[in-house]
Amino acid sequence: MKKLKNIPFDQLQVGDCDSLTRTLSEQDLILFAKVSGDTNPVHLDENFASSTMFKTRIAHGMWTASLISCALATKLPGPGGIYLGQELKFTRPVKIGDTVTVQLKIIEIDQEKKRATVSTEVINQNKKIVVKGKAEIMPATESITVDEYTLPEINL
Repeated sequence: MKKLKNIPFDQLQVGDCDSLTRTLSEQDLILFAKVSGDTNPVHLDENFASSTMFKTRIAHGMWTASLISCALATKLPGPGGIYLGQELKFTRPVKIGDTVTVQLKIIEIDQEKKRATVSTEVINQNKKIVVKGKAEIMPATESITVDEYTLPEINL
């Protein structure tokens, strides 16, 4: 079983980086629509989406943004950290089959509040930014190592 290990607050440094890569599948799109309740046809109906400026279905912006949450929770700072806030700008659509990489970088540390600011960029397989912003986090103060939870398979 894979282990998840955090970086405690006192070990974080400005410039620390990590990343996470995912490819958007049809199943991801459908499951995100189901969980969020967002059934905008631009995400689900190819005929409708073909009449839009995107010419095909696109991911929910928040699916892409949710990968930032995943990267913060599992990579930097990892388990035990709390995601306090996020500024986001969506710059390009993500389509089924696109592979995106979340790039995290610690840009500021507040010793008094025990919080950090993280630059958050999501880049597609063509090296184009699809989401950019910054997050405020409260990393755990102690070292934590946990087993990564294995999610059940869901077949649509």
